[in-house]
Amino acid sequence: MTGSAINLVNRPILASIHTQAFQHNLNRVRELAPESKIWAVIKARAYGHCFEAALQGLASTDGFALLDIEDAAWLRERGWKGRILLLEGLFHENELSRADDLGCDLVVHCETQLAWLESFKPKTHNSFNVFLKMNTGMNRLGFKPDSYRVAFHRLHAAGYRMHHMTHFANADQIDRQPTVDGQQEIFNSTISGLDGPTSLANSAAILWHRNALGDWVRPGIMLYGASPTGIHADIEHAQLQAVMHLHSEIIDIQELKQGDRIGYGGRYEAPQDMRVGVVACGYADGYPRHAKDGAPVWVNGADQNGKGLICPIVGRVSMDMLTIDLRNAPNAKIGSVVELWGDRVPVDVVAQNSDTIGYELLCAVAPRVPVAIK
Repeated sequence: MTGSAINLVNRPILASIHTQAFQHNLNRVRELAPESKIWAVIKARAYGHCFEAALQGLASTDGFALLDIEDAAWLRERGWKGRILLLEGLFHENELSRADDLGCDLVVHCETQLAWLESFKPKTHNSFNVFLKMNTGMNRLGFKPDSYRVAFHRLHAAGYRMHHMTHFANADQIDRQPTVDGQQEIFNSTISGLDGPTSLANSAAILWHRNALGDWVRPGIMLYGASPTGIHADIEHAQLQAVMHLHSEIIDIQELKQGDRIGYGGRYEAPQDMRVGVVACGYADGYPRHAKDGAPVWVNGADQNGKGLICPIVGRVSMDMLTIDLRNAPNAKIGSVVELWGDRVPVDVVAQNSDTIGYELLCAVAPRVPVAIK
């Protein structure tokens, strides 16, 4: 995917990635966590936004955090000289030399990875920055508190520069166990007396738990303008901007009679005579097949005054198309531009209407959708 111009004679779907919105959201993180350094999390192809756009829009970050060593190599090849954190560490021992060559920081979350590092002989006198991960209650990755200090001392004795890390399970929910305060208490008591910077906060903690930030914060979804809770209203106070705008066009208009049914399975029955717009976007593009009737689509210039307005989905989303109710959109026509999600239709609202979260929709945009970096 590149930032080159899209050939407009092709199918009219486009994902526009706005690098200024990336920079705006990164600036908001700095305002919310002014004393912390920032790992900009760009795993999953920058949450579906492509690495090229992330590198442009997030270039002022203190470091990038990702999963795959090939993605770390891509960043280095494009001139990134800052820090890179491999969030799940290494998956195979034979990756150690390459990680050393690339100057990566490593998360260490299990005994196997620890043993690899103890036996590794770096090519230079520099050793890795290690973020030792503690399992404080999420029970996914990390050393339990009773084995954490031993792991720390082993890696410290082997010459590695040590950092402390944990991950919150419920920073986006109130009073759900384990709580942020409970996890933080376990973390702080376990590392008491041990040197090294800390990294605790994900997007939700940055937004709502400012006493749990640590020396390095790890914003993910908020950098892309979406909500950790999956509810757009929860992040309105943060004044984030949508980075991805998914657009298409109306490619046909059907005149339906009362009682006519729409699409596969005939899920929607026309309650009266009505116009229905057919939009060039479907589940093969990454739009959720299980979107409900009423999911919002914004149509440019569609109302009686030539202004844009929301038109709800009616009928089941198919592979390449979806259908929208044009009863309140007299000026909608073939060729009218629609926004599936972006600044007028938050991706979290589409997700709520599809029983999922914005993360999934952003990450699931299909490779066949052209991308324009702006």
